[in-house]
Amino acid sequence: MTVLGLYWLGTENAMKDEMANIALVDDDKNILASVTMLLEQEGYHVKSFSDPTAALTALTGAPPDLAILDIKMPRMDGLELLRRLRQSAADLPVIFLTSKDEEIDELMGLNAGADDYIRKPFSQRLLLERVRAVLRRAEGKNAPAEPGEQKKEALVRGKLALDPQRHECTWEGKPVRLTVTEFLILQALAQRPGFVKSRDSLMDAAYDDQVYVDDRTIDSHIKRLRKKFKVVADDFDAIETLYGVGYRYKE
Repeated sequence: MTVLGLYWLGTENAMKDEMANIALVDDDKNILASVTMLLEQEGYHVKSFSDPTAALTALTGAPPDLAILDIKMPRMDGLELLRRLRQSAADLPVIFLTSKDEEIDELMGLNAGADDYIRKPFSQRLLLERVRAVLRRAEGKNAPAEPGEQKKEALVRGKLALDPQRHECTWEGKPVRLTVTEFLILQALAQRPGFVKSRDSLMDAAYDDQVYVDDRTIDSHIKRLRKKFKVVADDFDAIETLYGVGYRYKE
């Protein structure tokens, strides 16, 4: 492809992205200002709210393409705001902002149906990656395949089925709701059953190489993956830990 063709393709993708409407709700006005500026520079249309009650009123009649919600807010927390928004927009994609090291916040948010979460403080690059990933997932659910586009094949490993096209995961036919990052980690493991994946290789599969995450982040994702599968299958043991080495998906 020529340089002009690459430029045109990049421009076309940018035009698609700039159509996305994003709602940002956080009682921290510094975060509101900095994140709004970041997203608008990327071409997104942003509506920001420091008051969750005002956000509920504004967004109920005009749901955005994506909502970024802080969990801990006065008067109405992000979990309750999501519950009410979902009454009129059942498939609204949501990213939660959680306090640092507050695992209970993350679990509650994911159980409430959030698509992903980001811990404060977070890098701007990480936030943009998660926003793009969740929007791609939401668009992929409803958008027909483009002419000539190669379809991403579903992955089946015994009781596990992964559909990258729709971002769907099932175990024995029962749906397991995964975040974008969890899906990518599980997909990396299941692609080669029996082979050990180091934490570094799982980081490469789930994160951009410019984003630093430590070993504990991968361990936390694996822990949550196991918990989610045990909800639908008490005897789930398909993800094995090899201490000091990494993880593998059982053959």
